[in-house]
Amino acid sequence: MKITLVRHAEVIKEYQHRYNGHIDIALSEKGKLDAQELALKLKDTKFDKIYCSDLKRAKQTLLAFEFSSLPIFTKELREKSWGIHEGKSFEEIERSGIKYKSFQQWISALDGEDIDSYKERIKRYFYDTIFQQDCKNILIVTHSGVIKTVLGILNNLEIEESFSLRFPYSSYVTIDSKNYTLP
Repeated sequence: MKITLVRHAEVIKEYQHRYNGHIDIALSEKGKLDAQELALKLKDTKFDKIYCSDLKRAKQTLLAFEFSSLPIFTKELREKSWGIHEGKSFEEIERSGIKYKSFQQWISALDGEDIDSYKERIKRYFYDTIFQQDCKNILIVTHSGVIKTVLGILNNLEIEESFSLRFPYSSYVTIDSKNYTLP
């Protein structure tokens, strides 16, 4: 089985370079065009199943795609919740009194979903749902942190290492399940 993980397209300007988490943000005009370009790149792949985060930015990215099966929208594919820090930039968070000393200290100091609970949520959804499908190709439209976490789990990376992976708007990666030991 091949799984194509797509990061949603660019969001509206005021939410770029921020910890957006569960905020329901729309795509920018550029994001809408980028989503169409991405859909064109993937148009020759027939996806047997489609999964999508239930947040607007992922749904709007998916709208650019043609699909033969109905997508499954789920909150399980949402980004990590940052609680009271959602919508804030790194600099705004530092001005509020939290200073970056190390990745682990920073991620623990921010409010919202605990990083271990977040990683477990993603792992559980992929192992119990996605990897259990009997399909040839699956499309998943989600968020950068989700994709980084999945790649980290599959490649046995520490969370800090997986979060350092670069995954820009409208990018994608295709993984082949035969290259990994799955349940």
